[in-house]
Amino acid sequence: MPYRIKERQRQAAKRLNVAIRPSSDKNKKLDVYKNGFLIARIGAAGYGDYASYLQEEKKGAVAPGTADKRRELYLIRHAENSTKVGTPGYYAAKILWS
Repeated sequence: MPYRIKERQRQAAKRLNVAIRPSSDKNKKLDVYKNGFLIARIGAAGYGDYASYLQEEKKGAVAPGTADKRRELYLIRHAENSTKVGTPGYYAAKILWS
């Protein structure tokens, strides 16, 4: 089943002036496009992201604060890869984890 894009992620992509679609790669969540060209595949399928954790919190499936803690840990773990504009790590941090 393809990944369902959350509104929060659509808004983040819009701010970055890119388009997102569920990935054609079964191991990734999203494909990122700029001017109609694929520029990155982001998010490992099977792993959480900020919007997904927020939904789980709302349902009561995880403890309150889990989403913020997971985001903090992700950003620490991927600090080097998420700062260079245009890289898959940058788009993952800005779209999946903001």
